[in-house]
Amino acid sequence: MNASELLTNSLSPDATTRQAATEQLESAARENYAGYVMTLAQELANEQSPIHVRNAASVALKNSLSARDATRQQGYSQRWLALPDDLKMQIKQHTLMTLGSPNSKAGVFAAQVVAAIATVELPVGQWEDLIQTLLGLVNNQENSGLRIATLSTIGFICESIKPEVLSARSNEILTAVVQGARKEEQNPEVNLAAMNALYNSLEFVRENFEREGERNYLMQVICEATQNASVPVQVASFECLVRIMGLYYDKMGFYMERALFGLTVLGMKHTDDHVVLQAIEFWSTVCEEEMQLAIEAADAYDYGELPERESKDFAKVALPEILPVILQLLTRQEEDADEDEWNVSMAAGTCLTLLAQAVNDVIVQSVIPFIEAHIKAQDWHQREAAVMAFGSILDGPDAQVLQPLIHQALPILIPMMTDENVLVKDTTAWTLGRICDILASTLKLDVHLHPLVTALVTGLQDSPRIVANCSWALKNLADNLGSDEDPIQPTNPLSLYYEGILQGLMRVTEQPDNESNHRTSAYEAISTFISHAAGDSLSTISQVVLAILGRQEQLLAMHNQILGVDDRTNWNELQGNFCSILISVIRKLGREIKPLADRIMTDLLQLVRCAGKQTTVLEDAFLVAGTMASALEQDFQPYLPAFLEFLYPALKATEDVQLCTVTIGVVGDVCRALGEGCAQYCNGFMGALFENLQNMAVGRNVKIAILPCLGDIALAIGGSFEAYMDGTMSVLRQAGEINPDPIDFELVDYVQQLREGIIEAYVGIVSGMKTGQKGQLLLPYVPSILDLLHRTLADEDRSEAVLKLGVGLIGDLAETFPNGELRDLLLSEWIVTALKAKHRWTSPDTKKVLKWAKEMVRRATQGPPFGMQQ
Repeated sequence: MNASELLTNSLSPDATTRQAATEQLESAARENYAGYVMTLAQELANEQSPIHVRNAASVALKNSLSARDATRQQGYSQRWLALPDDLKMQIKQHTLMTLGSPNSKAGVFAAQVVAAIATVELPVGQWEDLIQTLLGLVNNQENSGLRIATLSTIGFICESIKPEVLSARSNEILTAVVQGARKEEQNPEVNLAAMNALYNSLEFVRENFEREGERNYLMQVICEATQNASVPVQVASFECLVRIMGLYYDKMGFYMERALFGLTVLGMKHTDDHVVLQAIEFWSTVCEEEMQLAIEAADAYDYGELPERESKDFAKVALPEILPVILQLLTRQEEDADEDEWNVSMAAGTCLTLLAQAVNDVIVQSVIPFIEAHIKAQDWHQREAAVMAFGSILDGPDAQVLQPLIHQALPILIPMMTDENVLVKDTTAWTLGRICDILASTLKLDVHLHPLVTALVTGLQDSPRIVANCSWALKNLADNLGSDEDPIQPTNPLSLYYEGILQGLMRVTEQPDNESNHRTSAYEAISTFISHAAGDSLSTISQVVLAILGRQEQLLAMHNQILGVDDRTNWNELQGNFCSILISVIRKLGREIKPLADRIMTDLLQLVRCAGKQTTVLEDAFLVAGTMASALEQDFQPYLPAFLEFLYPALKATEDVQLCTVTIGVVGDVCRALGEGCAQYCNGFMGALFENLQNMAVGRNVKIAILPCLGDIALAIGGSFEAYMDGTMSVLRQAGEINPDPIDFELVDYVQQLREGIIEAYVGIVSGMKTGQKGQLLLPYVPSILDLLHRTLADEDRSEAVLKLGVGLIGDLAETFPNGELRDLLLSEWIVTALKAKHRWTSPDTKKVLKWAKEMVRRATQGPPFGMQQ
């Protein structure tokens, strides 16, 4: 089979043909990579080949150079770089030549390949003349197809490569791109390609943006492009403005006043929805920036400092101009619109929500006239828009400002749950859910609760979208008005309604399908009601759990009858819902679940057997088992031998990160529950955990999860952990020596999580050895423990959780060695400073731990009190 035929087959609609061709291409790439890529480059450049073959060649060539997975990408890059230079040069020449193909589609295909090669070569200092070559091609006025393909190439390169690689050429790139974006350029396709390239280059032209003259010219070109005769160019120009606002907010004051206010209002009034959506997105981005600046200002205030950046209050200043337009756009609903399809009215509602959070109380009086004018309108568009406007401004303004409005609105909103229009009912249910979520404290329970609950329970019999919103609203009521989990309170404001609400929700969960996620929403609401049940509702909860167990057993019996993918998906989803209910019940009842324990664990083991490789079901089942262990404690031991048959394989399934992580957590649950009773299983647990830690192929997240689990095991078995001390402490010391590269943010985050996990492990080990009367065995390891704590607590970016763990561990060590064994170490300047410092953002719990640790250190060093002042 020749290359052309093989490439054609790789795009075949027939799965068998396509799969066979793909496998042959992959085999060719493995056996003779040099010949493979050269053949593809020749097919791409061959003007006699059909365009679909050239497309397939470009895709295959690009895929041989690019991979989403970082490890595979490294392998692909090394494979390409190892090719002979002359061969690579020939392939590059083929692709560059194809940029100017008479067939413009082939030029765009070639652009993607050139960018893929550039992404591999430019970071290692190869193909140094590429940018200069592309800039020359951009200026070829004779061939507009070549200019478009070249601009696309520059855009693809800017999108896929790190900014610092190209920053040295930013001036030339920007000049070439802006040349094509100017209004003087008469070809709209060139305009569009240039604007897309400009969008992708915005991040690395920061230095150009710092220079006022260059910034002014760039903004002028983009603003003029918003008025281009071509709608796609207008859309692309607004996309650039959105990104510029996100990247360069601080530089936008001058342009907002003189151009952007007016241009974006015009954009929101445009006849084309694509332009309208981007103009709305501009103001959503402004709001998001100003909300972030408000958070930063509040943080700086807590520090007693001035914020590094100040909000320019663009949203507040522009509110009188943009708000009337946004409110009008709310009435652009489409009755038969797909709920997952982003449209103008959805975008306007989102923008209004962000505006409320950005400008707070100011928005209320500006929106109320619109609501009052439209809430009872004959046109359903206006009624729905009024309800949407009200629901959108509930988060941001002060609750005291909104309270009287809530009281006025509820008698109008609740009857709208029976509106003749489904969208009005749906938005009303959502708005009531927002009230229950954000402003439940403003409700007059004796006046509002009965009609509100009645309307929401009645809504559970409506269409799936409305059912989902009613379930969510009821869940929010339970979260805000229900009882705390522990201790169980005798009653709560919802107790009177528990039976009716749960019956309504259980009826929803009997539905055979899950359209609009309505059945899952009902199950989530049931779980929440169980979690927040008061004592007088426990009998109702008992009926629910018995019904759920019955459903689970019925579904397990039907397992062998599952035929298609849809049936399997439905089965898995329902089992996940059942497991979430059981977890809530077990947590609520604690040891009182024991009469049902045999039945639950029997069903659970059968579920695990049926699940096979359906890992989400296994995760859910294991979480139930871990919760059951925590509730039953020593009484869980009879179930463990049968459960271990499934736990060990999952513990070793490191390729499934989520399942393995959940399983590690369950090991911790079991050990905490059984205490010293788990010692007989610890050889197996520790062997599997150590094997995972030592396996280079195991992912970071799995290894981080293992560390606190080691502490759980040590705490459970106390002095018996001596058998594992050397190996464990060696692993923890080596892990603790990893230091982050400040430039690599991903590594910084990983090291912070790693250190937190190591400290958690140390806390468990120190406590376990101390209670097991073997604290002296810790002495050789104390210096490395304190070294890690020193580096961790000195990190300005460490979290409060790490601060609390770290100072708690210092206190634990001091308490373990009260006779001066660690005196010199504990009197180190960094420890004294850490315990005396006025830590910011500390919660009462953290302050309590700090105070305790100071006292333990004082006793262990046999000195006078130090740093006791808070």
